[in-house]
Amino acid sequence: MFIYSVAMKELVTKVEILKEEFETFYNYELIDHINTRIKKPESIMKKLEKKECNYTYEQMIENVNDIAGIRIICPLKKDIFSIRNIVTKLPGIKVLKEKDYVTKPKESGYSSYHLILEVPVTLSQQQIYVKVEVQIRTLAMDFWANIEHKTKYKTEGKISKKESPFFQGRNICSKPFPKGIHAATVDSQYIENYCTSCTEVTSCTEVV
Repeated sequence: MFIYSVAMKELVTKVEILKEEFETFYNYELIDHINTRIKKPESIMKKLEKKECNYTYEQMIENVNDIAGIRIICPLKKDIFSIRNIVTKLPGIKVLKEKDYVTKPKESGYSSYHLILEVPVTLSQQQIYVKVEVQIRTLAMDFWANIEHKTKYKTEGKISKKESPFFQGRNICSKPFPKGIHAATVDSQYIENYCTSCTEVTSCTEVV
Protein backbone atom coordinates (compact mmCIF):
# COMPACT_ATOMS: atom_id res chain seq x y z
CA MET A 1 0.00 0.00 0.00
CA PHE A 2 3.07 2.21 -0.22
CA ILE A 3 2.00 4.12 -3.33
CA TYR A 4 -1.46 4.83 -1.89
CA SER A 5 0.03 6.10 1.36
CA VAL A 6 2.38 8.41 -0.53
CA ALA A 7 -0.41 9.71 -2.80
CA MET A 8 -2.53 10.42 0.26
CA LYS A 9 0.33 12.33 1.92
CA GLU A 10 0.89 14.35 -1.25
CA LEU A 11 -2.72 15.46 -1.38
CA VAL A 12 -3.04 16.07 2.37
CA THR A 13 0.01 18.34 2.24
CA LYS A 14 -1.60 20.41 -0.53
CA VAL A 15 -4.89 20.66 1.40
CA GLU A 16 -3.12 21.61 4.64
CA ILE A 17 -1.30 24.40 2.78
CA LEU A 18 -4.67 25.57 1.46
CA LYS A 19 -6.07 25.53 5.02
CA GLU A 20 -3.16 27.60 6.36
CA GLU A 21 -3.32 30.03 3.43
CA PHE A 22 -6.94 30.95 4.14
CA GLU A 23 -6.31 31.28 7.87
CA THR A 24 -3.18 33.41 7.39
CA PHE A 25 -4.09 35.67 4.48
CA TYR A 26 -7.89 35.79 4.59
CA ASN A 27 -8.55 35.22 8.31
CA TYR A 28 -11.10 32.58 7.29
CA GLU A 29 -11.41 28.98 8.45
CA LEU A 30 -12.22 27.30 5.16
CA ILE A 31 -11.26 23.86 6.47
CA ASP A 32 -11.85 22.66 10.03
CA HIS A 33 -9.84 19.42 9.90
CA ILE A 34 -8.74 16.55 7.65
CA ASN A 35 -9.13 12.83 8.24
CA THR A 36 -7.30 10.10 6.33
CA ARG A 37 -7.42 6.34 6.02
CA ILE A 38 -6.01 3.45 3.99
CA LYS A 39 -8.50 0.70 3.25
CA LYS A 40 -7.78 -2.57 5.03
CA PRO A 41 -6.88 -5.63 2.91
CA GLU A 42 -10.03 -7.50 3.96
CA SER A 43 -12.19 -4.55 2.89
CA ILE A 44 -10.42 -4.43 -0.48
CA MET A 45 -11.06 -8.13 -1.01
CA LYS A 46 -14.73 -7.72 -0.14
CA LYS A 47 -15.03 -4.94 -2.70
CA LEU A 48 -13.32 -7.03 -5.38
CA GLU A 49 -15.66 -9.91 -4.57
CA LYS A 50 -18.70 -7.62 -4.77
CA LYS A 51 -17.56 -6.42 -8.21
CA GLU A 52 -16.83 -10.02 -9.25
CA CYS A 53 -13.16 -9.26 -9.90
CA ASN A 54 -10.13 -11.50 -9.55
CA TYR A 55 -7.91 -11.06 -6.51
CA THR A 56 -5.02 -9.53 -8.41
CA TYR A 57 -3.01 -6.35 -8.03
CA GLU A 58 -4.08 -5.19 -11.49
CA GLN A 59 -7.76 -5.72 -10.72
CA MET A 60 -7.39 -3.86 -7.43
CA ILE A 61 -5.83 -0.81 -9.11
CA GLU A 62 -8.44 -0.80 -11.86
CA ASN A 63 -11.60 -1.44 -9.84
CA VAL A 64 -11.07 -0.15 -6.28
CA ASN A 65 -11.03 3.63 -6.23
CA ASP A 66 -11.10 4.30 -2.50
CA ILE A 67 -8.05 2.48 -1.14
CA ALA A 68 -6.64 5.85 -0.11
CA GLY A 69 -9.24 8.18 1.37
CA ILE A 70 -9.24 11.77 2.55
CA ARG A 71 -12.13 13.47 4.30
CA ILE A 72 -12.11 17.26 4.37
CA ILE A 73 -14.37 18.71 7.04
CA CYS A 74 -15.43 22.34 6.73
CA PRO A 75 -17.64 24.62 8.85
CA LEU A 76 -20.24 25.72 6.30
CA LYS A 77 -22.10 24.18 3.39
CA LYS A 78 -20.92 26.86 0.96
CA ASP A 79 -17.32 25.98 1.79
CA ILE A 80 -17.76 22.54 0.24
CA PHE A 81 -17.98 23.93 -3.27
CA SER A 82 -15.13 26.39 -2.66
CA ILE A 83 -12.89 23.52 -1.59
CA ARG A 84 -14.02 21.39 -4.52
CA ASN A 85 -13.20 24.14 -7.00
CA ILE A 86 -9.72 24.71 -5.56
CA VAL A 87 -8.76 21.04 -5.11
CA THR A 88 -9.80 20.02 -8.63
CA LYS A 89 -7.60 22.80 -10.06
CA LEU A 90 -4.44 21.87 -8.15
CA PRO A 91 -1.47 21.38 -10.52
CA GLY A 92 -1.11 17.78 -11.67
CA ILE A 93 -4.40 16.60 -10.17
CA LYS A 94 -6.74 14.69 -12.49
CA VAL A 95 -10.47 14.35 -11.76
CA LEU A 96 -11.84 10.90 -12.62
CA LYS A 97 -15.28 10.97 -11.01
CA GLU A 98 -17.54 13.33 -9.06
CA LYS A 99 -20.70 12.68 -7.08
CA ASP A 100 -22.62 15.58 -5.58
CA TYR A 101 -24.63 14.27 -2.62
CA VAL A 102 -24.84 17.79 -1.23
CA THR A 103 -27.17 19.22 -3.87
CA LYS A 104 -28.87 15.83 -4.23
CA PRO A 105 -28.53 13.79 -1.02
CA LYS A 106 -28.83 10.00 -1.11
CA GLU A 107 -32.19 8.37 -0.48
CA SER A 108 -31.13 7.72 3.12
CA GLY A 109 -30.42 11.44 3.56
CA TYR A 110 -26.63 11.06 3.41
CA SER A 111 -24.96 14.26 2.25
CA SER A 112 -21.35 14.78 1.12
CA TYR A 113 -19.34 15.68 -1.98
CA HIS A 114 -17.26 12.83 -3.39
CA LEU A 115 -14.29 13.01 -5.76
CA ILE A 116 -12.06 10.33 -7.23
CA LEU A 117 -8.76 11.98 -8.09
CA GLU A 118 -5.52 10.82 -9.62
CA VAL A 119 -2.57 12.24 -7.69
CA PRO A 120 0.94 12.35 -9.22
CA VAL A 121 3.55 10.49 -7.18
CA THR A 122 7.20 11.00 -8.10
CA LEU A 123 9.44 7.99 -7.48
CA SER A 124 13.16 7.59 -8.16
CA GLN A 125 12.60 6.08 -11.60
CA GLN A 126 9.24 7.41 -12.71
CA GLN A 127 6.11 9.40 -11.97
CA ILE A 128 2.85 7.52 -11.55
CA TYR A 129 -0.74 8.57 -10.94
CA VAL A 130 -2.55 7.04 -7.97
CA LYS A 131 -6.26 7.16 -7.19
CA VAL A 132 -7.41 8.90 -4.02
CA GLU A 133 -10.99 9.31 -2.89
CA VAL A 134 -11.87 12.70 -1.41
CA GLN A 135 -15.02 13.39 0.62
CA ILE A 136 -15.91 16.97 1.46
CA ARG A 137 -18.60 17.64 4.06
CA THR A 138 -19.56 20.04 6.82
CA LEU A 139 -19.17 19.32 10.53
CA ALA A 140 -22.91 18.70 10.75
CA MET A 141 -22.92 16.35 7.76
CA ASP A 142 -19.98 14.46 9.25
CA PHE A 143 -21.78 14.09 12.56
CA TRP A 144 -24.86 12.57 10.93
CA ALA A 145 -22.80 10.36 8.60
CA ASN A 146 -20.93 8.91 11.60
CA ILE A 147 -24.18 8.22 13.42
CA GLU A 148 -25.56 6.56 10.27
CA HIS A 149 -22.43 4.42 9.97
CA LYS A 150 -22.61 3.30 13.61
CA THR A 151 -26.30 2.51 13.22
CA LYS A 152 -25.59 0.33 10.17
CA TYR A 153 -22.77 -1.40 12.06
CA LYS A 154 -25.00 -2.23 15.01
CA THR A 155 -27.72 -3.57 12.70
CA GLU A 156 -25.26 -5.47 10.46
CA GLY A 157 -25.86 -3.11 7.57
CA LYS A 158 -29.64 -3.45 7.61
CA ILE A 159 -31.26 -0.09 8.19
CA SER A 160 -34.50 1.35 6.89
CA LYS A 161 -35.38 4.96 6.13
CA LYS A 162 -37.42 5.06 9.33
CA GLU A 163 -34.44 3.87 11.39
CA SER A 164 -31.94 6.17 9.69
CA PRO A 165 -30.87 9.12 11.88
CA PHE A 166 -31.13 11.31 8.77
CA PHE A 167 -34.90 10.71 8.83
CA GLN A 168 -35.37 11.04 12.57
CA GLY A 169 -36.17 14.74 12.15
CA ARG A 170 -33.98 15.48 15.16
CA ASN A 171 -30.82 17.44 15.68
CA ILE A 172 -28.16 16.78 18.29
CA CYS A 173 -30.49 18.10 20.99
CA SER A 174 -33.15 15.55 19.98
CA LYS A 175 -35.48 18.44 19.15
CA PRO A 176 -37.30 18.40 15.80
CA PHE A 177 -36.00 20.74 13.14
CA PRO A 178 -38.40 23.39 11.85
CA LYS A 179 -40.59 22.31 8.96
CA GLY A 180 -38.68 22.30 5.67
CA ILE A 181 -35.23 21.98 7.28
CA HIS A 182 -33.41 18.72 6.53
CA ALA A 183 -31.27 17.45 9.40
CA ALA A 184 -28.43 16.16 7.24
CA THR A 185 -27.94 19.27 5.15
CA VAL A 186 -27.79 22.06 7.72
CA ASP A 187 -24.40 23.53 8.54
CA SER A 188 -22.66 23.78 11.89
CA GLN A 189 -23.55 27.45 12.38
CA TYR A 190 -27.24 26.62 12.04
CA ILE A 191 -26.94 23.86 14.65
CA GLU A 192 -25.04 26.18 17.00
CA ASN A 193 -27.77 28.81 16.75
CA TYR A 194 -30.67 26.37 16.90
CA CYS A 195 -29.27 24.08 19.60
CA THR A 196 -29.79 26.56 22.41
CA SER A 197 -30.57 24.05 25.13
CA CYS A 198 -27.07 22.51 25.15
CA THR A 199 -23.84 23.96 26.43
CA GLU A 200 -21.74 21.43 24.51
CA VAL A 201 -22.54 19.80 21.20
CA THR A 202 -20.80 16.61 22.27
CA SER A 203 -23.06 16.23 25.31
CA CYS A 204 -26.13 15.61 23.14
CA THR A 205 -25.47 12.38 21.29
CA GLU A 206 -28.37 10.11 22.16
CA VAL A 207 -30.10 10.29 18.82
CA VAL A 208 -30.32 6.57 18.01
